[in-house]
Amino acid sequence: METLLRGLLGLVADLVAPTRCAACDGEVKRGAAFCPSCVATLVRAPNPEPGRTAAFVYGGAIAEALKRFKFEDRPDLAPALLAGLAPHLPSLRGAELVVPVPLHPSRLVERGYNQAALLARPLGRLLDAPCAMRAVARPAATARQTELSRAERAKNMEGAFVAALPAKIAGLRVLLVDDVETTGATLAACRAALLAGGACDVHTVVIARAEAAEER
Repeated sequence: METLLRGLLGLVADLVAPTRCAACDGEVKRGAAFCPSCVATLVRAPNPEPGRTAAFVYGGAIAEALKRFKFEDRPDLAPALLAGLAPHLPSLRGAELVVPVPLHPSRLVERGYNQAALLARPLGRLLDAPCAMRAVARPAATARQTELSRAERAKNMEGAFVAALPAKIAGLRVLLVDDVETTGATLAACRAALLAGGACDVHTVVIARAEAAEER
């Protein structure tokens, strides 16, 4: 546990100095992700369902930081966001493979990076588990989830993912990583593809979970 926490603190400490708040760019102490005012808005997420982990409830500073990370070309915020998972690392240690939720190639080109992959790589290192970036593919360019109702989101995700490298996931306990869970449609569809591809178990983990958050 202490080694994992040191690793996460090291990731945060590696942010360029002077360290700035991930949500508002206010100055913070080195090694901190958020300023005191923003920390006051953070709410830890309840995780009553086994196999589904979220660090925070979507809102306040975490919502602002995730929007910047995802939509404002701020991949540098990944370490600060990942630090929020520190209390959950022991429960994630059973993962044998870490997989990010993929973007469709056209959206990847548009954004320039896959935010889930930026979280998955260092998380895999912290958990001493390999990371398979291309284990799941997203062959169809689906409509943006933010434009759809709950029912439409689920329909939009039907068949959206396929297991691209079944030999890499067969029989393994997979940790599926994304930034935000809203209705859960994206994660559920990706999880189904992994299980269909031969994974024996899929645990999902996100930085924040909420009904009104923005999915890809």
